[in-house]
Amino acid sequence: MDTNIRSEFQQVVDHMMENDFFSQWLGIELLSVSEGYSLIRMTVRKEMVNGFGIAHGGIAFSLGDSAFAFACNNRNNLSVALDVTTSFIKAVNIGDTLTAEAKEIHNGRSTGVYLVTITNQRGQQVALFKGTCFRTGKKLRN
Repeated sequence: MDTNIRSEFQQVVDHMMENDFFSQWLGIELLSVSEGYSLIRMTVRKEMVNGFGIAHGGIAFSLGDSAFAFACNNRNNLSVALDVTTSFIKAVNIGDTLTAEAKEIHNGRSTGVYLVTITNQRGQQVALFKGTCFRTGKKLRN
């Protein structure tokens, strides 16, 4: 897509992804970005499972964390996590496709609160991530 017609929010997230090697390793695909919102997807690979043969909890947490980061930073105001929690609801397996949808709950001058719902390819909720960020006032890109 031409840079001139991509939204400012999309341009900020594209800039973030260029240097986010962990999100790249996860195989994250950006599906949608708008002000205070992001929708991303990834597929669980065999190197992401724990000793029980199910996805390591860090995988769902990391997907939620990336969606949170894209949603709270896309106004081009560098924001960092103050507090995050994840509830694991359902086991995730190799080959599952996970989608994380981050929605802004609160947009304050210095803080923001986001709720990220993580679902599998069957539309079943597998995890819930909640994050609070601090807004530094610094720009991510000029």
